[in-house]
Parts: sequence; C-alpha cells; structure tokens
Amino acid sequence: MLNPTDVFIVGGGPAGLAAAIAARQRGLEVVVADGGHPLIDKACGEGLMPDGLAALGRLGIQLSLAEAYPFRGIRFVVSSSSADALFPNQQCGLSVRRTVLHRVMIERAVQMGAELLWNAPVSGISREGVYVGDKFIQARWIVGADGFNSRVRRWAGLDNPSRPPRRYAFRRHFRVAPWTDHMEVYWGDGCQGYAAAVGPNQVCVALASHNPYLRLRDGLRELPRLAERLASAEPVTVERGAITGNSRLKRVWKDNIALIGDAAGTVDAITGDGLQLAFSQAIALADCLQSGSLAPYQAEHRRLVRRPLLMAHLMLTLDGRPRLQHRTLQAFRKHPEIFRRLLALHVGALPPQRLVWDGLTLGWGLLTAES
Repeated sequence: MLNPTDVFIVGGGPAGLAAAIAARQRGLEVVVADGGHPLIDKACGEGLMPDGLAALGRLGIQLSLAEAYPFRGIRFVVSSSSADALFPNQQCGLSVRRTVLHRVMIERAVQMGAELLWNAPVSGISREGVYVGDKFIQARWIVGADGFNSRVRRWAGLDNPSRPPRRYAFRRHFRVAPWTDHMEVYWGDGCQGYAAAVGPNQVCVALASHNPYLRLRDGLRELPRLAERLASAEPVTVERGAITGNSRLKRVWKDNIALIGDAAGTVDAITGDGLQLAFSQAIALADCLQSGSLAPYQAEHRRLVRRPLLMAHLMLTLDGRPRLQHRTLQAFRKHPEIFRRLLALHVGALPPQRLVWDGLTLGWGLLTAES
C-alpha cells in the first residue's frame, strides 16, 4: 500500500486537474491518476466564455494572449444572413488549444503540490481507497473525473439507466488568418458548425450533428459560408471526434465518492459551457471536501448546471429547423437587444428570470418575422 491521501482523483483532464487545484487550495492532500500520458487532447470547441475564465481565475490560472486568442462575442450565421452580439461589460472570451490548457493546468497542479500519476490506470475502488494496477492507495475521498464513459460512476452505482439522445462532434484546426473577432456558429439543415481563432494564423473548426458518420468534409457542404472561408486553408491537425448531448444524473455523489465534469452529466457542446462547468464544480466540490460532507454538493451541482442546460435546450430548438433558424435570425436583427441579453444570460451576467420577458419579445419577433 502506498501513502494514504485525503483526496484521490480518477482522471487527469481539465476537470480532474481543476478538482486537484481547488482541493490543494484548501490544504487537502491530493493524488491524481490517469491511464494516459500528457498532453491529453480532446475534440472540443476550445473556447472559454467570460464566466469560464472567471472560474479558471479562481483556481489561480490566468491565460496570456501568447497562449490564447480573444473573441468579443458570438455570431450566428444562417445561409447568407448573420446576427451577432458582444459580451456584456466589454468582456472577452479566450480560445485556447486543448493541449495548451492541459499543460497550463498541469503546471498549476504541480505548483500547488498535487501528486500526478500518469500511465496509471485505475482498476477499482472501495470505501477505503483506490486500486492503481496492483497497488492500493488509501483515500478519504474519491473523485470521478474520468469523463463521459466514467468507470467510477459505474463502480459507485451512480449510472443513469436511461440513454439520452446523443450528438456527435468532430474538430479540426486549419491554417488560415482569422476573419472575425467573434466565435461563429453556423446553422445548417442537419448540423451546426463552429469556428473560433486559436492563434494569429489558426482557426479551430468543429461540427456537431445527430449523424455519427457525418464528418467535417461532408458537413461543410451544408455550411457554404464556412466552407468558403476554408476553401484554401490547410488542415494542420487530424480530425478528432467526441460524443456530446444533454444528460443528467439523479445523484452525483454516494458515500465518499463524488463525480465531476462529464462523469457527472453533460451539457451539449453547443453552449461552450463544458469547461466552465467543470471549473465551477471543482470549486464547489472542494468546499464540500473541506467541510467534511458531500451532501451539499448535490444541490450546488444542480444549481450550477441549471443555466447551461436551459441555454442548451433553447439553442437546440433550432437544430434541424431551417425556417425557425431564419426567423430567429431575423428577430435578432430586428431586436438586437434580445440577442445581447440572451448572451448576457448565457455568461451569468443576467438572472434567468430575465428570460421570461425576452422570451416573450423573441416570440413576438418570430411571429412578425418575414417567412
């Protein structure tokens, strides 16, 4: 048996590292184990909204412009039309390569004194600790940060028996000069495309749909304006895929085990909120670990996920509905203040109650928009 620890975290991605950093900030001894080797990449849009950057800052991490690329707002694109909105209070988001973010978070975790075990797959858990290969590490708390197909969730008996609808996302980087200071969302009949600059000569492009076989090359045919931007751009990374969608668990903790990040349920990638949620959950979970009780984590997790799930459901009402996409864009162009306030709500700058009035206004705009 190796030296015991206060907190053992299964999974060394951003969620697990965030949990490690937050726990060390509260003076807890932490071990993180991952079966992979850094730097770990994953298919994602790579954009951090202003609230995600604020949560990252609470972990003591500030991304520099040498490592990330700013964007000032969101633009929706449907066919030849577009509508955009700036983040409130002149805030910016940052796009950062997933490998860069992973490196920065590893450096912070090491600086804080967390013990990181790489190439160390976890083979099982018990109430007393964790099995890493043929070794056992005693732990007071066990945190599952091992992603969408979490084994910790299954071992703890927290799996959700239902299977919510899945979507499939694919991502690739292209060498091309950025053409906008916004993150762009392109709406097609059967898919959505996303484009965000991650450097002065590189743009991250992602595609999401319900079709597991739809790759970027074919999906871009539904998104001619994005395809035109990339017509002469050289791909600089391989295409990576991931599963996305909205999923919730009845419980995110049991006994001395807690789940975080995608292991604790997912919000569709269309919101760009996955990393923000993981960072915020890490801070909330660390407070509970310090207090000696996981019970408050359930309510706090539910509160944190409420707004992102609401925004995901709103945005996905446009999925596969071309006429509604056009009408929504017309309403945003006719009432730009609605798009601005919805974006402010998205990043937590407005209370959810504001959605009631803006929803009524948007509904009237959709009714009066030209067909």
